[in-house]
Amino acid sequence: MHPNQTLLENFYAAFARLDADAMAACYAPDAQFDDEVFSLRGREQVSGMWRMLCNATRAKGLDAWKLECSGIEADAGAGRAHWDAHYRFSATGRMVLNRIDARFTFNDQGLIATHRDRFDFWAWSRQALGMPGVLLGWTPLLRRQFRAQAAANLEKYLAQRTSAR
Repeated sequence: MHPNQTLLENFYAAFARLDADAMAACYAPDAQFDDEVFSLRGREQVSGMWRMLCNATRAKGLDAWKLECSGIEADAGAGRAHWDAHYRFSATGRMVLNRIDARFTFNDQGLIATHRDRFDFWAWSRQALGMPGVLLGWTPLLRRQFRAQAAANLEKYLAQRTSAR
């Protein structure tokens, strides 16, 4: 097994147990992360997002959390994985099964340089929001609203962490 595949295995094992510090250690200082909601640059933002999400998931109760991974592969330059996240969406309390395909690149130190998660936003929004997601989840408007809210939440979370230090 290539060391980068081991890195991804460790990353998802840490995610399954909501260990954001172990997840953060897998990223390069200049890492980039993108998905349907977040577009982040630098380890501070990327690891901050994982810390925020792990803390929120833990606060909702571990009985509503499960991560399943498959197809983890990597070589010297690139990697991929599929993961299914089962969790309770905090804004509505609705249970969600989000199916995600991830792509990675790695730097020369064997850390994640880029991480791109792809998922069906409309499928996610139907589960997370119910009827509003059914009616509006396919629209760019709802996606923009979620991106703006997620960015504001992360900015607030990072500011609180900085002031607590």
